Amino acid sequence: MHPNLKPSNPNFSSGPCAKRPGYDVSKLDLSVLGRSHRATIGKKALKSACVDTAKILGLPQGYRVAVVPASDTGAMEMAMWSMLGERPVDVVYWESFGQGWATDITKQLDLEDTRILSADYGQIPALEEVNCDHDVVFTWNGTTSGVKVPNADWIDENRKGLTFCDATSAVFAQEVDWNKLDVITYSWQKVLGGEGGHGMLILSPRAVERLESYVPPRPLPKIFRMTKGGKLIEDLFTGATINTPSMLCVVDYLDALNWVESLGGVAATIARANENLATIEAFVAQQPWIEFLAQDSHIRSNTSVCLTLDMSPEQVKSVIKLLEEHQVAYDIGAYRDAPAGLRIWCGATIENSNLESLLPWLEWAYHSVKKQIL
Repeated sequence: MHPNLKPSNPNFSSGPCAKRPGYDVSKLDLSVLGRSHRATIGKKALKSACVDTAKILGLPQGYRVAVVPASDTGAMEMAMWSMLGERPVDVVYWESFGQGWATDITKQLDLEDTRILSADYGQIPALEEVNCDHDVVFTWNGTTSGVKVPNADWIDENRKGLTFCDATSAVFAQEVDWNKLDVITYSWQKVLGGEGGHGMLILSPRAVERLESYVPPRPLPKIFRMTKGGKLIEDLFTGATINTPSMLCVVDYLDALNWVESLGGVAATIARANENLATIEAFVAQQPWIEFLAQDSHIRSNTSVCLTLDMSPEQVKSVIKLLEEHQVAYDIGAYRDAPAGLRIWCGATIENSNLESLLPWLEWAYHSVKKQIL
């Protein structure tokens, strides 16, 4: 017999992720809908998205925040196309999205003076080998591998290069050393459970200096341009977006930021993700048939938790299908390029009680498939 208690919210997707507990779209401030993002009301909402982000995250003085097109991917592409090429580049990756940045840099930007440090899924490269006199491109948390950097100790405070960090599955869920980062990107649909299509770009003063002093030897599409006449377009960092944003998505993001503040800030959302990971760790420790893809706990993600089962890929698919048919868990299959297994999102919007309800079902589904009792 299967368990009786189901998660009240079966959404464990790694993006778009579950909405915050208690979310109600009808409670959003919809006064901006149908209004121009250039009108006073629209500019106020977009400026709040930038200013409130900086305040809640505790960004260092002088760091700038902008809302940009095309999610985290757009923010990263915008930064790389605009700033890379001034000096050699070290690309550090251990999963598919980081590998994608390496491909862009070597195949699209065609930067020949590029060094790649990589590792297989579940592992992490030797970070101490990174040369911080080069520009450094990396993901803080590998969404498709469940592996994160343990800290930023490997980044030199006196670096000559810039650090470009894709932090989309880390911001609001993990301790991030902002002073070690010059370009930070993330998207709303991860830890905060926001909507897709918009990216957040954070720049340090050193990154701004690069933008104003370096002209890349390539044409830049309009949506990538952050300078005019050799000077930063400051309006971008006060809510004057390059193209038209969805104001519904903007107020949805502001609602998520208000939720973070109501919990007590980023420390509270980090604690929620840590509690969720601990629940899965306790379960895995008791089961011989399931393991973390990231076996080293120091590099194990508390958001994109990736698991392997002692089953064939076809059997794993059957487990996933069985859980979905029973409306227990949606979208928890491993990323298509990763080893066969499960990927359970454990970010701050996931209620720990829902994970506790999911795990007995996971055990039931595993044994059911193993015994072919479908």
